[in-house]
Amino acid sequence: MRDFQHIFISIIIEAFPFILLGVLASAVLQVFVSDRLIARLTPRNPVAGVLFGCLLGLLLPLCECGMIPIVRRLIRKGMPPYIGMVFIFAGPVLNPIVFASTLGAFAAEPAIAYARMGLAFFVCLLLGFALYAFMKRNPLKLGLHSFVSPGRRPDGDYQYNHGRANGGVAERVQATFTHASEEFFDIGKYLIIGAFVAALAQSYADPDLLTAVAGSPALASPFMMAAGFALSLCSTSDAFVASSFHGVFGPGALLAFLVFGPMVDVKNVLLLFSAFRSRTIVGIIAFLIAAVWIGSLLTEKLVFGS
Repeated sequence: MRDFQHIFISIIIEAFPFILLGVLASAVLQVFVSDRLIARLTPRNPVAGVLFGCLLGLLLPLCECGMIPIVRRLIRKGMPPYIGMVFIFAGPVLNPIVFASTLGAFAAEPAIAYARMGLAFFVCLLLGFALYAFMKRNPLKLGLHSFVSPGRRPDGDYQYNHGRANGGVAERVQATFTHASEEFFDIGKYLIIGAFVAALAQSYADPDLLTAVAGSPALASPFMMAAGFALSLCSTSDAFVASSFHGVFGPGALLAFLVFGPMVDVKNVLLLFSAFRSRTIVGIIAFLIAAVWIGSLLTEKLVFGS
């Protein structure tokens, strides 16, 4: 119970700044950035759009906890949904902070850091093209907010009665904090549920099981993907956890943990299902499981020769 309490509180404290940053950025987008500007800055060519979604994390290096409110707002303002969805899964890995932390954690074998970036980029590239080809409906889930305030429209978006985009500075600042507080409570409850499940998984994991599974290459990658999902570590710190398994698991299994975990974990999945249509999220997760599993095995063979 002591371990559970420590891990649960740690996850909440670790994720809280990124959730707060995400909802503040989302509110700023709502109040200060026009739909026309978003449409003008977003590439319309599908290849350029997918690349834009994959690499947007270089400009917005947020943890996965802060991605969803921002992307939900960008899609509502006119960003093509396939670009926003790619950014959700690419941003937590393909950003300079994560690269630097991975390079520091694997200082003795920097190839792991470069392989992590390369595999994540390739997987997200494939995901983007798949979404562009097959996702025909808007993925946003509409009207499923638990805390409904008078300022919300039936489609789940916010009215501008908190402060108009063409209002004064004071009105805009007030509107920003109002939007941010409403979205924080809308998103935060799912973080608490996810942190509770992740803390249970970390508290009761059997260390002896790790050694047994590591001996089977076919099982090592999916096992580490499941561990990344259950542990729900922040992408800026998960490399230091992965480095503790170095020597027990091979490079492919470590890459599966480092790539899949930030894209799909317990708290992130709950946030995704709260904001987007269930069928879309299930399809994306199934695609990522297959792509990361196969990609990690191929990377281990081609890059590390093992």
